[in-house]
Amino acid sequence: MSTQRDAKIFNEEALERLVKVEKKDEGPKRSWINKMMQSARLHYKKCPYYDHKTKMCFIALGEKCNRDGRFDGCQVFIEFIEAKYDDYVKRNAPLPVDFLDLV
Repeated sequence: MSTQRDAKIFNEEALERLVKVEKKDEGPKRSWINKMMQSARLHYKKCPYYDHKTKMCFIALGEKCNRDGRFDGCQVFIEFIEAKYDDYVKRNAPLPVDFLDLV
């Protein structure tokens, strides 16, 4: 019984260390990307750039979506948002507050 409790404590400690590492790497770009991901999750169940009939990704232009429309952790979706951030910063335009403003 104590091994289960020890394992749980170890998992919690590892999770806390992981969160600390992620927060250290977090800059204005990463925090904005995370905010857009949360906003997208609020408005969409599946990726807005996923075609349900053909199972294709509109961002990757002609490639099949290997995540079945789930955009949490999708590298293609994250790179798309990063490119949008870079575009807004380059133009000195105000950053969108909501994902719907980004689309």
